[in-house]
Amino acid sequence: MVNLGSLFGQSSPPLLGLDISTSGVRLVELVVVGKNELRLERYASEPFPRGAVVDGNIENIEQVSEAVRRVWKKSGTRVKLVALGMPPASVITKKIILPAGMSEDQLEVQVESEASQYIPFALDEVSLDFDVIGPAANSADDIDVMLAASRKEKVEDRVAIAEAAGLTAVVMDIESYAARAALERVTSQMKGSEGQIVALFQIGAQVTHISVMLNGETIYEREQPFGGNQLTQDIVRSYGLSFDEADAKKKAGDLPDNFQADLLAPFLENAALEVTRAIQFFYTSTPYTRIDQLFLAGGCALIPGLLDIVASRTKISSAVVSPFKGMSLGPSVREQQLRSEAPAYLVACGLALRRFG
Repeated sequence: MVNLGSLFGQSSPPLLGLDISTSGVRLVELVVVGKNELRLERYASEPFPRGAVVDGNIENIEQVSEAVRRVWKKSGTRVKLVALGMPPASVITKKIILPAGMSEDQLEVQVESEASQYIPFALDEVSLDFDVIGPAANSADDIDVMLAASRKEKVEDRVAIAEAAGLTAVVMDIESYAARAALERVTSQMKGSEGQIVALFQIGAQVTHISVMLNGETIYEREQPFGGNQLTQDIVRSYGLSFDEADAKKKAGDLPDNFQADLLAPFLENAALEVTRAIQFFYTSTPYTRIDQLFLAGGCALIPGLLDIVASRTKISSAVVSPFKGMSLGPSVREQQLRSEAPAYLVACGLALRRFG
């Protein structure tokens, strides 16, 4: 069995969640305090030079590993074991049904045999892992097994980055799975969440990832090519700035008076249109006809006015998700700063949660 770096396996504490995205790297360290209470011990981020990561692919390992080294040092942690994420588009997942009662070795052989039917690459080019979900719904003699596979070089690139930064990758997860794990912890604290259809829109720099869940199960997933870089490019064109200058001024709110009317308002309209289109596509391509709760996450989630326009256009109860809701905060965490940054840490938080199985 070619292992995907314990994609589903148990992790060994202590463990950092390390989210490598298009725009930068985010680190989260969680610990348990008291009776089953989690504490956000540390979090930090570091941007990448433009082009270091493109469409989930590592284009410059040296630049990315150097940023990882800086974020680790900045955080103040001493933990060197990390959980990393893979972009959903880089991983093939498939739920299969196998006979119950097989040993681990027998399962491995059977999973490899089944995987060859679903993976369009030679198995020696692939990192593969599996997880037994539980008894099959319609047969007491069978089990549901989730298999996951990715091209070896994509996994090895991320492992190499961790190693170059002096860290050790012990868990490899799928970014969308990590985000859902973090969101599920938050929604489990909400009253009346049972039976609700929940949509998560993670709006990143280049891509918006949509997940729709019912009682913890994913019923729909999709990516759309829309993100915050579109607004940055508009700023570049309008004000003659470099991309990095435009991005910095956007984050600092240091833009001319006409920015809101001329650039921000059209961007927000476009973002709301993307969200409503995605919801309509969900309705027309699944048996479901409602969404009860909509969450925004990602680096763009807190752009002023975005939540209001999405709620107005969709007519759905909407909120910006904080993955650290209900956690206590470590002494180095600044609460006010965290409030403005938390939605961007959904994946990193979900990866850090792997410490607790």
